[in-house]
Amino acid sequence: MLQPLPPTVAQAFAAAAQRWPQRPCVALLAETAAAYGLQAGEWTYGEALAGIEALRAGYAAAGYGHGHRVGLLLENRPAFFWHWFALNGLGVSVVPINAELRSAELEYLVGHSDIALAVALPQRHAALRAAARAAGRPLALMADGDAPPPAPFAAPRADRAIGEPSECALLYTSGTTGRPKGCMLPNRYYLHSGRWYAQVGGLAALRDGAERMLTPLPLVHMNAMAYSALAMVLTGGCLVVLDRFHPATWWASVRESRATVVHYLGVMPAMLMKAPPSPDDRAHAVRFGFGAGVDRALHAPFEQRFGFPLLEAWAMTETGAGAVVMANAEPRQVGSNCFGREGADVQVRVVADDGNDAAADQPGELWVRHAGDDPRYGFFAGYLKDEAATAEAWDQGWFHTGDIVRRDASGQLHFIDRRKNVIRRSGENISAVEVEGVLNQMPELKASAVAAAPDALRGDEVLACVVTHAAVPEADRAALAERIVQHALQRLAYYKAPGHVAFVDALPLTASQKIARGELKALAQQLPGTAACVDTRHLKKRASE
Repeated sequence: MLQPLPPTVAQAFAAAAQRWPQRPCVALLAETAAAYGLQAGEWTYGEALAGIEALRAGYAAAGYGHGHRVGLLLENRPAFFWHWFALNGLGVSVVPINAELRSAELEYLVGHSDIALAVALPQRHAALRAAARAAGRPLALMADGDAPPPAPFAAPRADRAIGEPSECALLYTSGTTGRPKGCMLPNRYYLHSGRWYAQVGGLAALRDGAERMLTPLPLVHMNAMAYSALAMVLTGGCLVVLDRFHPATWWASVRESRATVVHYLGVMPAMLMKAPPSPDDRAHAVRFGFGAGVDRALHAPFEQRFGFPLLEAWAMTETGAGAVVMANAEPRQVGSNCFGREGADVQVRVVADDGNDAAADQPGELWVRHAGDDPRYGFFAGYLKDEAATAEAWDQGWFHTGDIVRRDASGQLHFIDRRKNVIRRSGENISAVEVEGVLNQMPELKASAVAAAPDALRGDEVLACVVTHAAVPEADRAALAERIVQHALQRLAYYKAPGHVAFVDALPLTASQKIARGELKALAQQLPGTAACVDTRHLKKRASE
């Protein structure tokens, strides 16, 4: 039986530690430990709480408090949780920082988020210090294990009580027409996400104290940080975090971790199905997988081969579990892009182009809100420093997702497409405008436009159409394409760099001289494999590779 929710994430963890002090809460496998240079092992709730309380005391003594924001650049290390819960107990919001971000991205994040401190890997301190200088912001720096430096300014909300509405984290999500937006996520957002998962039931039922949840998803995203972490805290389970998805060793990790639940992105099943069948394919304890985007042609074959269901779900950073839909009950319509139907606590509209509710099987934009007195319950609190965008997203009292879906005659929802100029590569949302802004800095380029090209493994790949000042002979295109990609890799996370560079005479433009995104999207489907397009996917590597 689930207990009533406390008002903060830190208090929820403390309550779990009091109830289950000897249960493991976080596990680190040998492969991930080696990648991070750490000791493999498990931490019990009681052990973790003692460390968290010591960290909190250090932060308090250094002057950190309610309304401060602190960046965490710790990848998927267990220390991420300890610092998060310690800071949350003081009313400090954490800002997870993707380790792949480079100079332009870090400068924007540091300046926009107003973080007072960054707890970061030592090798990233110089980049963060430079970003703070460029942004004109004071920023203290520390590594895990250091004593917190004095807060550079007073806590903005020190005179207010810490509770459910207090900001727990600020997560950045790529917008469709500009730079990433900062989603302000209160304690309620995280607590409700964990409670939803703990109670959703059906094929996704979580057993009290019996689950070991394995996730390769990054803690800079809401799935691992909200659903996974809080569901385990509220049910006394153990979260097993990987540094990232390793196809060759995935099943060894599943077995070593004794995982009962796994989280996935659509690209993962595609990679796992490429391995030859093995007698050990079902040698595991997994009861279900929770994720989104599995290739519908591989959905049923995967389940048949590996022996557990992949439960497709829909949510956004903005919605949290305030409006989440999951195919956790039969019939799931496997192989149809079905993600289930909404529960009693969620309201859904599928809105056609004319503004009316779409008919059965007619595509339309998905609008959502929470049922009951508060339609925003469990959602984000708003976009930081962008009240206009928040109001626009909630136009007419519904959250406009921008996703195109259809509802079939039985009431099930099916995903069709995303906003035209957001590229979703291996689960990462990439803003085309952000990439274009970096490419357009190259002196050789007159203009650029970025769109999604199809990719069998990653779903989408970044394709850049470029217009050069001078014509480029076909023999010289590969060299220039490589320079374009290297330029992007120096300034953006590796996954945002172009995987295809197409040389075109002109970009498709509207009458007002804006990029015609619809035409561009069609071009991006046709250009790969042609003489005008250079395949640069082999150049896209993580900074450590």
